[in-house]
Amino acid sequence: IATVCKKIGAKMVYLSTDYVFSGEGDCPWKADNEIFEPRNVYGKTKLEGEQAVARLLEKYFIVRTSWMFGINGDNFVKTMMAIGKRHGEIRVVNDQVGTPTYTFDLARLLVDMIETEKYGYYNATNEGGYVSWYDFTVEILKQAGLDTTVIPVSSKEYGLSNAKRPLNSRLDKSKLVKAGFEPLPTWQDALSRYLNKID
Repeated sequence: IATVCKKIGAKMVYLSTDYVFSGEGDCPWKADNEIFEPRNVYGKTKLEGEQAVARLLEKYFIVRTSWMFGINGDNFVKTMMAIGKRHGEIRVVNDQVGTPTYTFDLARLLVDMIETEKYGYYNATNEGGYVSWYDFTVEILKQAGLDTTVIPVSSKEYGLSNAKRPLNSRLDKSKLVKAGFEPLPTWQDALSRYLNKID
């Protein structure tokens, strides 16, 4: 795709992920951070994609995001609501921290971006602060009107996943603001709008 964009002089948007970083510590990852330590295949291949785009093109937007939910396909919100309706109690990890991103809000930002020539690397998630998957689940069930008990557990206690997941998915979005792009609404507001759409 990047090769074709170069050939025809088109701008390219490449969606990437916080998984290109190590996922350790508690400092938010900056958009122009050049220290990469992906811990799983997904992160490694996304980083290779970033590098290919940056190597081949000058007119590109590499946008890293995280914890996405939207109308199409499965996502964490739908999963937690389904489990919450079936069970009186659920266990959710509380040591993986990041910020949810509503695909509708992200898409609006991407449209704004491609109408400019402010090329480069950006981080983009909804505003509203950093939270754990546990915190996110509590808010999902609260807004959905479910009284399911949510029990916080560590990633180690939770187990199950073979893929190494980042504990630190915090993304620093200050570069977006400096470039003049409008920040996304809070994830709490995004969740409310999303739940109203899927009702």
